[in-house]
Amino acid sequence: MRNRLLKVTLLTALLSASCSESLLDKVDPNGGTPESFYSTTDELTRGVNSIYAVAQSNKLAAREWFFLHDLRSDDVSSGGGQLETPRNQILTGSHTTANFVVDQVWSGYYVTIHRANSVIVGSANTKNITDELKKRLVAEARFLRAWAYSDLVILWGGVPLYKEPVTSLADSKPRATVDEINTFIIAELRAIQADLPTTYDKDNVGRVARGAAQALLGRVLMNTGDYAGAKAELDKVRTSGVYSLMDRYEDNFLEETAYNKESIFEIGFAGANVNWANDGNTPSWGGVNEANTRTQEYSSVGWRNLIPSDGLLAEFERVSNGSPKDDPRFAASFIRHGDPIVNGTKTLDTANVQGNLSTFEGRRQKVSWRKYTSIYKTDATFYTGPMNMRVIRYAEVLLNLAECENELGNSAAAIGYLNQVRSRPSVAMPAYPTSRFPVGTKAEIFRAIVHERRVEFAGEQLRNRDILRWRRQNKLTSEPISYFQANKFELLPIPQGEFSTNAQLKSTDQNPGY
Repeated sequence: MRNRLLKVTLLTALLSASCSESLLDKVDPNGGTPESFYSTTDELTRGVNSIYAVAQSNKLAAREWFFLHDLRSDDVSSGGGQLETPRNQILTGSHTTANFVVDQVWSGYYVTIHRANSVIVGSANTKNITDELKKRLVAEARFLRAWAYSDLVILWGGVPLYKEPVTSLADSKPRATVDEINTFIIAELRAIQADLPTTYDKDNVGRVARGAAQALLGRVLMNTGDYAGAKAELDKVRTSGVYSLMDRYEDNFLEETAYNKESIFEIGFAGANVNWANDGNTPSWGGVNEANTRTQEYSSVGWRNLIPSDGLLAEFERVSNGSPKDDPRFAASFIRHGDPIVNGTKTLDTANVQGNLSTFEGRRQKVSWRKYTSIYKTDATFYTGPMNMRVIRYAEVLLNLAECENELGNSAAAIGYLNQVRSRPSVAMPAYPTSRFPVGTKAEIFRAIVHERRVEFAGEQLRNRDILRWRRQNKLTSEPISYFQANKFELLPIPQGEFSTNAQLKSTDQNPGY
């Protein structure tokens, strides 16, 4: 669904035409109230669409969401002088409770939660709707709320848990524990599966399907250390017959191949070369709420704010580091001088590319992101396009299963899932074991999993989640991010604005180190 999202306005208007108390009590007949809204199928559908609109907004998938996750990983470096101060602070570990990016993403998740809560509670008022449709719409809202909490608990730890709409500051909640948040998410994702379809018709493509709830639940259970439970959920996705790997790896990151057979949950955009909305309510700068800034922010001919880190570049198997062949995912993810662009009609001249150099294959050179950029079809220096963000894809399910099987002592199954991802036609890398990655022990298989996840999901907002999970489970032998310190920066700071408006939070509720 390319989210032709309708804006849900829940305003109560008072008439003041005279001093009469009866007039003052009247409601604008052209408006609505929270109590009266969601009375029709159309209103309930619009309410659900408004939740997707927040996920699509500048606070989340259109801009700050991918920045925050990538900046917290070791996959990126600064591309040059255009990286704004709040982003650079996260990259270098100097961010504070007043950091703009942190505040925006926190706010985006809680707007998502508030709208979902409004739909869930308000659906009780919906008339003349089939039980099947009502259950499905409410399940979509519950999924999006669970998705928001799953990111909040990874990035911030325990957070305020809201299950109903907030109507005043008096409704503020104290900080819940990590276990309380995870217990809530797990229960929600289990409960909604039966109410979600396995697939949608063409008019509803992009809505949350059952596989998304199962795959997200698998993620959450892995984060809690329940690998057996995660395997059971991930196996549901694998055996559903709905999803499979794309033959062409790069098709997961192009505008024209959205909602493909590998996509399990993605956030859609539709506007080509337009500006983007700040809050999921109204367009900013005269644009529309349908554009993604990822290509503009990362592209070699755009702002090039972030570039792949030297460590990430070195992780790919190349002939120069002893591999029998180059990993084709390198060329699908990155672009260098002389590479073809604009449908093969031009080549990239990095003399015209601004910004920093990378150290790669023994020399300093300009390497930029190709993945999720539009350089394959345009070299426009300003382009914000309808590039959907693939939040969960089938390759993650397979590599999650590999990790689960390795944890459960099933080494052959783990290696099989690793090789399944490597063997897609456009990648066709040698099967494990290889000279660089022997897989005779559990530790060696884990190292192969770490490698495969890093090259498969480079710049896809997963690396930081992996680092945090593995750190908490004492699986990492070295620190991938230098600014992670004991009792500092493991979690993001709760924004200062939250303490200003939530009387239930005490200063001691702030995360360590801030």
